[in-house]
Order: sequence, then C-alpha cells, then structure tokens
Amino acid sequence: MSLRNKALGGVFWTFTQQFSVQIINLLVQIVLARLLMPEAFGVIALLQIFVSIGQILMDSGMTSSLIRTKDADQRDYSTVFFMNLSISIGVYIFLFALSPRIAGFFGQPIITSILRVYALSFVIQALYSVQVTRLTKQMNFKLQMLMQIPSSIIGGVVGISLAFTGFGVWSLVWLNLATTSCLMLQYWIRISWKPSPIVDGKLLRKHFNFGYKLALSSLLTEVYRNSYTFIIGKVYSTTQLGYYNQANTLKMFPVRNLTTALQKVTYPLFSQIQDDDIQLKKVFRRITSVVLYVVVPMMFYLIVVADPLFRLVLTEKWLPAVPYFQVLCISAVFYPLSLYNLNIISAKGRSDLHFRLEIIKKVLASLFLLLIIPYGIWGIVYAQAISLVIHYIVNAYYSGKMINYSLSQQLKDALPVFVIAVLAVIISVCVDRLLVSWVSHLDVLRLIFDFVVFFFTYIALSYIVRVKALKEVKSIFIEIKRKSFKVKKQ
Repeated sequence: MSLRNKALGGVFWTFTQQFSVQIINLLVQIVLARLLMPEAFGVIALLQIFVSIGQILMDSGMTSSLIRTKDADQRDYSTVFFMNLSISIGVYIFLFALSPRIAGFFGQPIITSILRVYALSFVIQALYSVQVTRLTKQMNFKLQMLMQIPSSIIGGVVGISLAFTGFGVWSLVWLNLATTSCLMLQYWIRISWKPSPIVDGKLLRKHFNFGYKLALSSLLTEVYRNSYTFIIGKVYSTTQLGYYNQANTLKMFPVRNLTTALQKVTYPLFSQIQDDDIQLKKVFRRITSVVLYVVVPMMFYLIVVADPLFRLVLTEKWLPAVPYFQVLCISAVFYPLSLYNLNIISAKGRSDLHFRLEIIKKVLASLFLLLIIPYGIWGIVYAQAISLVIHYIVNAYYSGKMINYSLSQQLKDALPVFVIAVLAVIISVCVDRLLVSWVSHLDVLRLIFDFVVFFFTYIALSYIVRVKALKEVKSIFIEIKRKSFKVKKQ
C-alpha cells in the first residue's frame, strides 16, 4: 500500500473513531451537565491535574520512541511495557499517600477518597499503552475504533446511571474508570501481542534517552496548562472552575475531534519520511491547509451561536460559561497547527529541541499570565487563550526552519481562510440581528438559520477567492467516500 493510501486510510478510520467517540462523549457530558451541578465538574478538573501528570510519568515518552524506531521488536515492546507498569504503580502509591494534603490545600475533604479511586485510571492505561502503540505504528486505526466505541458507550451508561441515582461527582469518577477498564480488557482479548518477561537495560536506556525529553516537555506543558485550573480552583470556587472547565472542554470538542484523528496519523507518517525534507514540507503543508480550512469556520460559527447553544444544550445554569467559551474558541484554531509543527520536530528526532522549546514557551506564557492575572478570572481566561498563540508561533518558527517552511509562509497561507471566516461571522451576525431577533426564544431555529447563513457565506467566499485548501478538502472527501463505499461493500 502506498504512503498516501495508508495515510488516507488512517485519516478515515481515526476520524471515524474520533467522531464516533467524541459524539458519544459529548452526549454523555450534556446529560451529565444537565443532571449535575457545575461544582462537580470543578472537583474533577482539580483531580485531572494530578492524573494527567501521572499519565505522563507513566509513559515517560517511551511509546513515542517505539513509534519512530523502525526495527522495534518483542524486546523493545516488552521492556517499555514493564517500565510503564512499574512507574504507574509507583506514581499511584505516591498520589495515594499525598491525597489528604491535596484535599487540605484546596479545602475539599472529598478529594482524598475521590483521587485515590480516580488515579487508578493511569495504572489501568499502563496495561494497554504498548498495545495502542503497536496498532498506531501499524496505522491500524480501524481496530482501535472498534474497541473505543463500545468502551465509551459502557462508560457513559455507568456515569449517567450513577448520576440519576444521586452519586454526584462519583458518577464522573466511575465513568472514567469504566471506560478505561473496558478498553484495557478489549486490548488484552483482541490483540495477539503479549509482553515477554524481558527488561533489556540497553533498550531501556535507548528509549528513555529519547523519551524522557518528550516526557519533560509534556510534563511542563501539563503543569502549565493546568495552572489555570489550579489558580481558579484555589483562588475562586469549584463552581467558577466548573464554568471555566466546561467552556474549555466544549471549545476543544471540534478541534480535538479532527486534531487527534490526524495526530495519530501525522506522527508515524512524518517519522516515515523524516529524511526527505521536500516531501515532509509538501505533506505538512497539505495537512495544515485542510485543518485550517475546516477548523477555523467551525470555531468562528460556535462563537456566533454560543449563547443559544449553551441555553439549549446545557440549560441556563451554564450561561455564565458562554463568554469564556467565546474567547477560548478564537485561540483554539492555533492548537492543531501548533501540534503538527511540534510533530515535525519530534519526527526529526529532536527531542532535545522539543524540550527547550517547551521551556521557552512556558516562560513566555507564564510571564504574560503574571502580568494579566491581577485582572481576575478574565485575566486568566485571556492568558490561556493567548498562550496557544505563543505556542504556535514558537513551534512554527523552529519547525519551519527544519523543512524550509517559515512562520511567515505559514501565516501567509493561512490568511485567506481567516479573512473569509471573519467576513462570514460579520454577515451571519448582521443577518441574525436583523432577521432572527423575532425568533430569539427559539434557540433551535437560530442555530439552524445561523448555520446555513454562515457556512453558505464561507463556502461562497472560498469559491470567489479561490482558496487552495478547498480543492484539497474536496479531493480528500472524494477519497474518503470511495473508501467508505469499499467498506460497505465488504
């Protein structure tokens, strides 16, 4: 199979997986948001800080090393498996002992018992992380999808059932554990690979020497990203944190859906062509143009319809989260671009540069946060939004030098998409104010009407301006449709 067909097949299955799973998760989150109070989500957001750090320490970047190692064998996989498992158990024991102090710091006694249960998730993930890596390396995303979807459904049923019966925040805890446990069981049942009792010191040093820099980078990123949650949870309240967390989560739904699908494909794809800079630039340019063309209008449309969307889907108790959501949506368009630029650096084997860049980005973003934090929670929200832009600029500058695709060239290619998206926003807002105000109480009609106006304007302007990405998007959809037809015939 050619690299192009392999990549398109990967995109098809990863997008199908992400879309299906994210739709399930979104529906579950909507039901839970209607059943639970904002403070329940605030408590889980506090716990996620420590669980995310545990997940990074568990992996230590070694699975990324496996993906880019062309001749990885049973000894490589087994060594990484047992190291991941050992580290995850050690980190869990540490968090178990530390949980009363964490609860005392935030003034939330319930955190002690919840964290001790919730943190089991990254120990469970250690039991199947290498199996996921093997499938990713093989670009076998179809099987991953077939295991992820039932796991998400089972976890959602567990969470909603517990919420209905009054378990409150515990329904979110068991939702996560049920989903993770189902995934682990399926990977062990359906994947033929099993670890051998081997821990090769030489291979361990090899993978650790590459991976620990990525792990430090991820750790730095996670600590910084969760610093917003940490500050809001400590200085304000779990209710306020619940609003912020829900806005941040929903803003990431459309971005993560596409980004994660392509992320699973781009890193192994970039790794396979890491020595061919011309091909790497060509592939990277096509991917980013498609991502921009799809993500920018999605996020701008959500800004336009945020108020009726929250009121209809989450009920009026979540309306205080709307302004946060709108600001964060603007910056979210830079997230996938930043990530794919970073993939170039990792695929090139420059984990040392990866780590140095994380330090540069976090220092710059932290300085900005310190300057703006006196302005209260709005200062924190704006700092979080601007940090994504800072991350993109730094990543694009350095990766662009590697493949001769500079930051200025990337911005020049992106400019037409932003311009027509802004014009579509202006036109749809004007039409909304002039013609839809008389049905302002009918949120469904407003969402539909604004959707038609916005995307009709966006696509029409794309044809008029002759945006290059439109042609690329059309060819990809034709290819995906062809593959979908083949799947149905089988």
